[in-house]
Amino acid sequence: MQELYGLTVRYLFAVCQRYVVNEEDVRDILQETYIKTYRNIGDFKPENGSSIVSWMTRIAINESLMLLRRKHKDAFIETTKELPDREEDLEVSRFSAEQLHNAIQQLPTGYRVVLNLYAFEDKSHKEIAQLLGIKEASSASQLHRAKNMLRKILLKQEGGRK
Repeated sequence: MQELYGLTVRYLFAVCQRYVVNEEDVRDILQETYIKTYRNIGDFKPENGSSIVSWMTRIAINESLMLLRRKHKDAFIETTKELPDREEDLEVSRFSAEQLHNAIQQLPTGYRVVLNLYAFEDKSHKEIAQLLGIKEASSASQLHRAKNMLRKILLKQEGGRK
């Protein structure tokens, strides 16, 4: 465990800093990341070529977002309402929460983070851009790609039905 810590701490520190500015918060997130890693290391199963580092990165990102939600839950209010795509809403409504959750977990990290912040945390693209240090257009583009990829994953799970 000490060797794993030594090999990953700088990288995970940098990952957390992309989400959280306060260095003390970053250290708290890292501590939680390593505690969860050590407690659950026996459950780690590499899937689709994933590594222990990618697994730990997901833990660190999730811990970062949890801290952001706790500290800023009322600070980010979307100022413009976008009309939902009715076809998309109907399509997604066919799936259970578990199916949606499993499909979302298959998305690349960047797509998953933007989708979660936008759809589940009600963040605007401007807020997402500020949180992640990206341009608003990048947030919108990743959300669009995430929705398309999510649709493909869900249809594949369903056996290709439309």
